[in-house]
Amino acid sequence: MPIKIRQVGPCFAGEVEDFDMAKPLSAEDAAAIHAGMDEYAVLTFRDQKVTDEQQLAFTLGLGEIEPPSKASLRAEDDFRLPPTFADVSNLDKHNQPMARDDRRRLFAIGNRLWHSDSSFKKIPAKYSLLHALKVPSKGGNTEFADMRAAYDALDDETKAEVEGLVCEHSQIYSRQQCGFFDLTDEERERFAPVRQTLVRTHPVTGRKSLYLASHAGGIAGWPDPEARLFLRDLIEHATQPQFVYAHNWRVGDLVMWDNRQTMHRARAFPVDQPRDMRRTTLAGEAPTAEQVA
Repeated sequence: MPIKIRQVGPCFAGEVEDFDMAKPLSAEDAAAIHAGMDEYAVLTFRDQKVTDEQQLAFTLGLGEIEPPSKASLRAEDDFRLPPTFADVSNLDKHNQPMARDDRRRLFAIGNRLWHSDSSFKKIPAKYSLLHALKVPSKGGNTEFADMRAAYDALDDETKAEVEGLVCEHSQIYSRQQCGFFDLTDEERERFAPVRQTLVRTHPVTGRKSLYLASHAGGIAGWPDPEARLFLRDLIEHATQPQFVYAHNWRVGDLVMWDNRQTMHRARAFPVDQPRDMRRTTLAGEAPTAEQVA
Protein backbone atom coordinates (compact mmCIF):
# COMPACT_ATOMS: atom_id res chain seq x y z
CA MET A 1 0.00 0.00 0.00
CA PRO A 2 1.58 3.35 -1.02
CA ILE A 3 2.66 5.71 1.77
CA LYS A 4 0.26 8.60 2.34
CA ILE A 5 1.51 11.98 3.55
CA ARG A 6 -0.63 14.99 4.42
CA GLN A 7 0.80 18.47 4.98
CA VAL A 8 0.55 19.72 8.56
CA GLY A 9 2.78 22.82 8.51
CA PRO A 10 2.23 26.24 6.92
CA CYS A 11 4.48 25.64 3.89
CA PHE A 12 6.19 22.32 4.70
CA ALA A 13 6.10 19.39 7.18
CA GLY A 14 4.00 16.30 6.51
CA GLU A 15 2.42 13.55 8.61
CA VAL A 16 2.86 9.98 7.39
CA GLU A 17 -0.44 8.16 7.90
CA ASP A 18 -0.99 4.51 8.92
CA PHE A 19 2.68 3.55 9.01
CA ASP A 20 4.20 0.88 11.27
CA MET A 21 7.89 1.53 11.82
CA ALA A 22 8.31 -1.78 13.66
CA LYS A 23 7.94 -3.69 10.39
CA PRO A 24 10.94 -4.16 8.06
CA LEU A 25 11.38 -1.18 5.76
CA SER A 26 10.89 -2.10 2.10
CA ALA A 27 12.90 -0.48 -0.68
CA GLU A 28 9.67 1.07 -2.02
CA ASP A 29 8.78 2.61 1.33
CA ALA A 30 12.34 3.88 1.83
CA ALA A 31 12.22 5.59 -1.57
CA ALA A 32 8.82 7.13 -0.73
CA ILE A 33 10.12 8.45 2.60
CA HIS A 34 13.15 10.03 0.92
CA ALA A 35 10.82 11.62 -1.65
CA GLY A 36 8.61 12.88 1.18
CA MET A 37 11.62 14.39 2.90
CA ASP A 38 12.67 16.11 -0.33
CA GLU A 39 9.21 17.68 -0.54
CA TYR A 40 8.23 18.34 3.08
CA ALA A 41 11.66 18.47 4.87
CA VAL A 42 9.93 17.29 8.10
CA LEU A 43 7.91 14.07 8.46
CA THR A 44 5.98 13.04 11.56
CA PHE A 45 5.04 9.45 12.42
CA ARG A 46 2.44 9.18 15.18
CA ASP A 47 2.08 6.31 17.69
CA GLN A 48 5.29 4.43 16.90
CA LYS A 49 5.70 1.99 19.79
CA VAL A 50 9.13 0.85 18.69
CA THR A 51 12.19 -0.28 20.61
CA ASP A 52 15.57 1.40 20.26
CA GLU A 53 16.65 -1.53 18.08
CA GLN A 54 13.67 -1.05 15.77
CA GLN A 55 14.31 2.70 15.51
CA LEU A 56 17.93 2.01 14.60
CA ALA A 57 16.93 -0.62 12.02
CA PHE A 58 14.48 1.84 10.42
CA THR A 59 17.20 4.52 10.31
CA LEU A 60 19.72 2.16 8.74
CA GLY A 61 17.10 1.28 6.12
CA LEU A 62 17.36 4.90 4.95
CA GLY A 63 21.15 5.24 4.89
CA GLU A 64 24.36 5.29 6.83
CA ILE A 65 24.24 6.66 10.37
CA GLU A 66 26.44 9.47 11.59
CA PRO A 67 29.61 8.26 13.37
CA PRO A 68 29.43 8.59 17.18
CA SER A 69 31.01 11.74 18.59
CA LYS A 70 31.21 13.56 21.91
CA ALA A 71 28.81 16.42 21.22
CA SER A 72 27.57 16.75 24.81
CA LEU A 73 29.18 17.04 28.24
CA ARG A 74 28.13 13.54 29.32
CA ALA A 75 31.09 11.38 30.30
CA GLU A 76 31.15 7.86 28.91
CA ASP A 77 30.16 6.38 32.29
CA ASP A 78 27.10 8.70 32.26
CA PHE A 79 25.62 7.33 29.02
CA ARG A 80 22.12 5.84 29.17
CA LEU A 81 22.05 4.85 25.50
CA PRO A 82 24.37 3.10 23.06
CA PRO A 83 26.69 5.31 20.96
CA THR A 84 24.44 4.90 17.91
CA PHE A 85 21.95 7.23 19.66
CA ALA A 86 22.08 10.86 20.74
CA ASP A 87 20.49 11.19 24.18
CA VAL A 88 18.28 14.25 23.74
CA SER A 89 16.79 14.07 27.21
CA ASN A 90 17.11 15.73 30.60
CA LEU A 91 17.82 12.40 32.33
CA ASP A 92 20.93 11.06 34.02
CA LYS A 93 22.11 7.45 33.80
CA HIS A 94 19.64 6.52 36.55
CA ASN A 95 16.76 7.90 34.44
CA GLN A 96 16.19 10.79 36.84
CA PRO A 97 15.88 14.45 35.77
CA MET A 98 19.18 16.27 36.16
CA ALA A 99 19.44 18.97 38.80
CA ARG A 100 18.67 22.49 37.67
CA ASP A 101 22.32 23.58 38.03
CA ASP A 102 23.88 20.44 36.53
CA ARG A 103 26.38 21.64 33.90
CA ARG A 104 25.35 18.79 31.57
CA ARG A 105 21.77 20.08 31.66
CA LEU A 106 22.82 23.72 31.27
CA PHE A 107 24.89 22.85 28.21
CA ALA A 108 22.01 20.81 26.74
CA ILE A 109 19.39 23.56 27.11
CA GLY A 110 21.29 25.39 24.39
CA ASN A 111 19.05 23.24 22.18
CA ARG A 112 16.32 25.79 22.90
CA LEU A 113 18.14 28.07 20.46
CA TRP A 114 17.45 27.68 16.75
CA HIS A 115 19.98 25.25 15.27
CA SER A 116 20.72 22.53 12.76
CA ASP A 117 22.06 19.24 14.15
CA SER A 118 25.78 18.69 13.71
CA SER A 119 26.40 21.92 11.81
CA PHE A 120 29.38 22.21 14.18
CA LYS A 121 30.92 19.07 12.61
CA LYS A 122 33.05 19.15 9.46
CA ILE A 123 30.54 16.83 7.77
CA PRO A 124 27.12 17.94 9.06
CA ALA A 125 24.16 15.61 9.49
CA LYS A 126 21.57 14.71 6.87
CA TYR A 127 18.41 13.51 8.67
CA SER A 128 17.62 13.39 12.38
CA LEU A 129 15.01 10.95 13.74
CA LEU A 130 13.71 11.74 17.24
CA HIS A 131 11.49 9.30 19.15
CA ALA A 132 9.51 10.31 22.26
CA LEU A 133 9.38 7.82 25.14
CA LYS A 134 8.33 10.24 27.88
CA VAL A 135 6.98 13.76 27.52
CA PRO A 136 6.36 16.44 30.18
CA SER A 137 2.89 17.54 31.24
CA LYS A 138 3.36 20.85 29.45
CA GLY A 139 5.86 22.49 27.13
CA GLY A 140 8.71 20.60 25.50
CA ASN A 141 7.42 21.09 21.96
CA THR A 142 9.82 21.23 19.03
CA GLU A 143 9.59 23.98 16.43
CA PHE A 144 10.91 23.67 12.89
CA ALA A 145 11.70 26.42 10.38
CA ASP A 146 11.69 25.91 6.60
CA MET A 147 14.97 27.37 5.40
CA ARG A 148 14.00 26.93 1.73
CA ALA A 149 10.97 29.16 2.08
CA ALA A 150 13.05 31.61 4.12
CA TYR A 151 15.63 31.80 1.32
CA ASP A 152 12.92 32.23 -1.33
CA ALA A 153 11.49 35.19 0.62
CA LEU A 154 14.78 37.13 0.67
CA ASP A 155 15.00 40.16 -1.58
CA ASP A 156 17.34 39.92 -4.56
CA GLU A 157 19.98 42.13 -2.94
CA THR A 158 20.22 39.89 0.14
CA LYS A 159 20.29 36.73 -2.00
CA ALA A 160 23.29 38.17 -3.85
CA GLU A 161 24.94 39.10 -0.54
CA VAL A 162 24.61 35.64 1.09
CA GLU A 163 25.73 33.71 -2.00
CA GLY A 164 29.19 32.26 -1.48
CA LEU A 165 29.54 33.31 2.17
CA VAL A 166 31.15 30.80 4.54
CA CYS A 167 30.36 30.74 8.28
CA GLU A 168 32.16 29.36 11.31
CA HIS A 169 30.06 26.96 13.42
CA SER A 170 30.79 25.81 16.96
CA GLN A 171 28.81 24.81 20.04
CA ILE A 172 30.98 27.30 21.90
CA TYR A 173 29.18 30.14 20.06
CA SER A 174 25.68 28.81 20.74
CA ARG A 175 26.31 28.14 24.44
CA GLN A 176 27.80 31.59 24.94
CA GLN A 177 24.50 33.05 23.73
CA CYS A 178 22.70 31.57 26.74
CA GLY A 179 25.47 32.46 29.19
CA PHE A 180 27.26 29.10 29.36
CA PHE A 181 31.05 29.53 29.51
CA ASP A 182 31.95 26.60 31.81
CA LEU A 183 34.07 24.55 29.38
CA THR A 184 37.36 22.79 29.99
CA ASP A 185 40.35 23.20 27.69
CA GLU A 186 39.66 19.72 26.28
CA GLU A 187 36.05 20.64 25.55
CA ARG A 188 37.06 23.89 23.86
CA GLU A 189 39.46 21.98 21.65
CA ARG A 190 36.78 19.39 20.86
CA PHE A 191 34.31 22.11 19.89
CA ALA A 192 36.76 24.02 17.68
CA PRO A 193 34.93 25.92 14.89
CA VAL A 194 34.31 24.38 11.47
CA ARG A 195 33.33 26.13 8.24
CA GLN A 196 29.98 25.75 6.49
CA THR A 197 28.52 27.56 3.51
CA LEU A 198 25.64 29.93 4.23
CA VAL A 199 23.56 28.85 1.22
CA ARG A 200 23.01 25.18 0.37
CA THR A 201 21.52 23.64 -2.76
CA HIS A 202 19.52 20.44 -2.36
CA PRO A 203 21.12 17.66 -4.43
CA VAL A 204 17.77 16.28 -5.65
CA THR A 205 15.34 19.19 -5.91
CA GLY A 206 17.87 21.92 -6.67
CA ARG A 207 16.16 24.27 -4.18
CA LYS A 208 18.38 26.68 -2.30
CA SER A 209 18.12 27.14 1.45
CA LEU A 210 19.80 29.18 4.14
CA TYR A 211 22.12 27.10 6.31
CA LEU A 212 21.86 28.84 9.66
CA ALA A 213 22.18 27.87 13.31
CA SER A 214 22.89 29.42 16.68
CA HIS A 215 26.22 27.59 16.29
CA ALA A 216 27.19 30.06 13.53
CA GLY A 217 29.35 32.71 15.18
CA GLY A 218 31.31 34.27 12.34
CA ILE A 219 31.54 34.84 8.61
CA ALA A 220 34.87 34.37 6.85
CA GLY A 221 36.36 37.78 5.99
CA TRP A 222 33.85 39.77 8.08
CA PRO A 223 34.41 41.53 11.43
CA ASP A 224 32.75 39.45 14.16
CA PRO A 225 30.26 42.09 15.41
CA GLU A 226 28.97 42.72 11.88
CA ALA A 227 28.82 39.00 11.09
CA ARG A 228 26.90 38.10 14.24
CA LEU A 229 24.35 40.85 13.75
CA PHE A 230 23.89 39.87 10.10
CA LEU A 231 23.36 36.21 11.09
CA ARG A 232 20.94 37.25 13.84
CA ASP A 233 18.90 39.24 11.32
CA LEU A 234 18.79 36.21 8.99
CA ILE A 235 17.63 33.92 11.80
CA GLU A 236 14.90 36.39 12.77
CA HIS A 237 13.79 36.47 9.14
CA ALA A 238 13.88 32.67 8.79
CA THR A 239 11.84 31.97 11.93
CA GLN A 240 8.81 34.13 11.18
CA PRO A 241 5.50 32.31 11.84
CA GLN A 242 4.80 31.65 8.16
CA PHE A 243 7.94 29.51 7.99
CA VAL A 244 7.49 27.57 11.28
CA TYR A 245 5.79 24.28 12.20
CA ALA A 246 5.43 23.43 15.91
CA HIS A 247 5.18 19.75 16.86
CA ASN A 248 3.23 18.92 20.02
CA TRP A 249 4.75 15.65 21.22
CA ARG A 250 2.84 12.57 22.27
CA VAL A 251 4.48 9.42 23.63
CA GLY A 252 5.35 7.22 20.66
CA ASP A 253 5.79 10.06 18.16
CA LEU A 254 8.81 9.93 15.88
CA VAL A 255 9.70 13.07 13.97
CA MET A 256 12.25 13.09 11.19
CA TRP A 257 13.76 16.23 9.69
CA ASP A 258 16.28 17.21 7.04
CA ASN A 259 19.04 19.29 8.64
CA ARG A 260 20.09 20.56 5.21
CA GLN A 261 16.74 22.32 4.76
CA THR A 262 15.50 23.18 8.25
CA MET A 263 16.36 24.62 11.64
CA HIS A 264 14.67 23.55 14.85
CA ARG A 265 14.56 24.29 18.55
CA ALA A 266 13.13 22.66 21.69
CA ARG A 267 10.85 24.64 23.98
CA ALA A 268 11.01 24.92 27.77
CA PHE A 269 9.25 22.47 30.10
CA PRO A 270 9.14 21.86 33.90
CA VAL A 271 12.67 21.14 35.11
CA ASP A 272 11.62 18.31 37.44
CA GLN A 273 9.69 16.33 34.81
CA PRO A 274 11.29 13.70 32.54
CA ARG A 275 11.53 14.28 28.78
CA ASP A 276 13.00 11.10 27.30
CA MET A 277 13.85 11.66 23.62
CA ARG A 278 16.16 9.40 21.61
CA ARG A 279 17.73 10.47 18.35
CA THR A 280 19.30 8.54 15.53
CA THR A 281 21.07 10.55 12.85
CA LEU A 282 21.84 9.92 9.20
CA ALA A 283 25.29 10.98 8.05
CA GLY A 284 25.82 13.82 5.61
CA GLU A 285 27.67 13.38 2.35
CA ALA A 286 30.57 15.85 2.55
CA PRO A 287 31.68 19.20 4.00
CA THR A 288 29.34 21.86 2.67
CA ALA A 289 32.15 23.98 1.24
CA GLU A 290 33.26 20.98 -0.85
CA GLN A 291 29.68 20.45 -2.01
CA VAL A 292 29.58 24.04 -3.23
CA ALA A 293 32.93 23.67 -5.00
